[in-house]
Amino acid sequence: MTQKILAAHAGVAEVHAGDLIEANLDLVLGNDVTAPVAIKELSKFKKNSVFDKDKIALVPDHFTPNKDIKSAENCKYMREFAKTNDITNYFEVGEMGIEHALLPEKGLVTAGDAVIGADSHTCTYGAIGAFSTGVGSTDMAAGMVTGKAWFKVPSAIRFVLHGKLNKWVSGKDLILHIIGMTGVDGCLYKSMEFTGEGVESLSMDDRFTVSNMAIEAGAKNGIFPVDDKTLEYLGTHSHKQYHIYEADADADYDKTIDIDLGEIKPTVAFPHLPENTRTVDEAGTVKIDQVVIGSCTNGRISDMATAAKVMEGRHIAKGLRVIVIPATQAVYMESLEKGYITTFMKAGCIVSTPTCGPCLGGHMGILAGGERAVSTTNRNFVGRMGAIDSEVYLASPAVAAASAITGKISEPKELGL
Repeated sequence: MTQKILAAHAGVAEVHAGDLIEANLDLVLGNDVTAPVAIKELSKFKKNSVFDKDKIALVPDHFTPNKDIKSAENCKYMREFAKTNDITNYFEVGEMGIEHALLPEKGLVTAGDAVIGADSHTCTYGAIGAFSTGVGSTDMAAGMVTGKAWFKVPSAIRFVLHGKLNKWVSGKDLILHIIGMTGVDGCLYKSMEFTGEGVESLSMDDRFTVSNMAIEAGAKNGIFPVDDKTLEYLGTHSHKQYHIYEADADADYDKTIDIDLGEIKPTVAFPHLPENTRTVDEAGTVKIDQVVIGSCTNGRISDMATAAKVMEGRHIAKGLRVIVIPATQAVYMESLEKGYITTFMKAGCIVSTPTCGPCLGGHMGILAGGERAVSTTNRNFVGRMGAIDSEVYLASPAVAAASAITGKISEPKELGL
């Protein structure tokens, strides 16, 4: 699928793994950390304008609401650039969300698009059949000016999914299982292509989560086929023209891996790599200090619904801190309307405006030395969420919510659910 999309955007009949191509871009994305660097690089191109003001997206989400003077200055710099260039898709605090949840929600990305973003989790949009990948700020600058990007065409690994996930098991458990199997470099610079009849059983939110964490397996991108669920999602969210690309029946893959979804168990990535996975029933007793439910990986409405269902009528463990972060304003509003926010607050959680915040050790939940957190985010590197001797355990919203109630790594069935 990826090679078909790249060939179309390069204006050639076909491409092969290892080819170097220049592809036209449908969208270029930056945030308050990476965009200021890219904007400063623009002076080297001796151009004063972007290639298309409608095809640039700027989202201040990492350190916003601004945590300090430096982050405020970064946002101001990006804001002034957006105003000067009349950028259509600049999202200020109050309308912004975590970028990789916001862009599909706003319909800025659709099936068949080629998208780059100066953020490694730009690969999220493969869930809707787009080629999307993270780049550095210099490549973002080039993309903003020229509307093009150079790529080495990746080879592909095919993951054939069978059956369906069991209760309280989600796309997060699936991708953690896969990363545990392949390792963090097992798909290095490859396209992870998800196929098989099991795809149909995955929700769009599951697919977003799986694609989001393709980079944690070292992949260039992750991508799903466009099916009826995809088209229903696009029909609700986007007015852009979409293009469906399908892999040839005789497409060449480096390898094919079959996965029975029914065998996937609630899974946790132990410190300090996403590949260090264990099922919850293998975790033993791991007491925790904090739980974070949110991020570009698991801050969507189904994630809020799952966490609220686990917490309904219960209270978090004494002495535990639980931070819930809806990924966008729309998710926040729907969570309010459906009573999820009330459920969280009655359970003893705090609820934040959309922000990346604690995921990257930014703000809204930094860990002190020796503290442990269960988080629905995507990385658990040394010092990722605070002190270098703190620990982050990656999990699904269901496991995170159950752990919040018990004060240790747990799954919903331990609560009788």
